Amino acid sequence: MKSLIALLGALVLSFPAFATDSACMSQAQEKKLAGAAQGSFMRKCVRDSCEATSAEKKLAGAARNSFTKKCVADGLMPYCEEQAAGKKLHGAAQTSFMNKCQTGN
Repeated sequence: MKSLIALLGALVLSFPAFATDSACMSQAQEKKLAGAAQGSFMRKCVRDSCEATSAEKKLAGAARNSFTKKCVADGLMPYCEEQAAGKKLHGAAQTSFMNKCQTGN
């Protein structure tokens, strides 16, 4: 029962990140962005959305920073996975790329 509650809580907290990613991806496609411009746009779009969500939840201080960091990483995951697959990365190279990509750097 506790694991079910934890799973539902995780899904609720991560939903804004998945919704954000879809909206940001569609906006990037509409603008026909590619390469570095697409990456920069995706990071800014996801970060802005996560910051807005943290403000809606009235988070402050460390809780806000922690939420925003996780939200950005979760929101960028599908984009980063797509990029890693396009570069045909595997193993340690893929892990390193994913970590760098999800931190928004």
